Amino acid sequence: MQMLKVGNICAKTGEKVSGYVQVKGTDIELPVTIICGEKEGKTVFISGGVHNAEYVGIETAIELANEILPSQLTGNLIILHLMNRTGFEHRTMSMVYEDGKNLNREFPGNVQGTTADRICHTVVTEFQKNADYYIDLHCGDGYEELTPYVYCVGVAAPEVVKAARGMAELVNVPYLVQSPCGSGGSYNYAGSCGIPSILIERGCMGRWSKEEVKIGKEDVRNVLRYLGLLEGDVSERTYHPVDVGNVVCKNAEHTGCWYPTKRAGDNFKKGEILGYIKDYFGNVLETCAAEMDGILLYQVSSLCVIKDSPMVAYGEKQNQ
Repeated sequence: MQMLKVGNICAKTGEKVSGYVQVKGTDIELPVTIICGEKEGKTVFISGGVHNAEYVGIETAIELANEILPSQLTGNLIILHLMNRTGFEHRTMSMVYEDGKNLNREFPGNVQGTTADRICHTVVTEFQKNADYYIDLHCGDGYEELTPYVYCVGVAAPEVVKAARGMAELVNVPYLVQSPCGSGGSYNYAGSCGIPSILIERGCMGRWSKEEVKIGKEDVRNVLRYLGLLEGDVSERTYHPVDVGNVVCKNAEHTGCWYPTKRAGDNFKKGEILGYIKDYFGNVLETCAAEMDGILLYQVSSLCVIKDSPMVAYGEKQNQ
């Protein structure tokens, strides 16, 4: 009989166990469900709430943990419902409440570091170490407008990149980005350690809906079918993602008021204006112009924009 252990939570073959895993060196407890299938197989790690205002991913993780049964599984699921719990409970958007850090910039973390470092270290040493594959559930933050898309790891061994890409191509979104980063983010770091990993972006602006969660759950189930953990064929999808490359993530050069001219998902030509930053008197401080023809993946949706923080992200469609 197989035994799977995460922190102090253990589950045997055919069991579903939920509880809390303590972040090492803190009083923080993370909500976790382990589902061990009646048939042995691979282990998939699923996480929500790396960014605590990304509610579609969090609710998707919660509902999947409740709905999937051991009798349905060949293999195991480790579902971390909410990684940034204190941020969620204090509404700090992307940041960890205690230290103001963004978890997706701090992996692999450090057990001797601040709270965010310790959360990352716990995720790596307790969760990722058990995983054969990883699905990270995100959406646009409370101040971000976003079109649905999926990332797969790109800085990893060729066989890891290939496996991750196969997972990503099953997600029902219009666009796919192969990440050029190998650290900082949870799924990036996992990929660099040999774990095929994807990050799904669906939803935005501090909202969630039953329909978005329903589609998000089917995304995960399709990937699990592809990996052999769930039986059945991949369900019909609206989209087969188009590659987007040469992604530009443009940070603001000034703090002020942001006036976008496009919507997430819009296409544009090189040189088109994507938006302006103005001061509090309406004077233009910065003009954001497209560096190439592209598709707008996400942008700030709030009036407030902050120097050295995200403003827009866009890239080129590649395989049409």
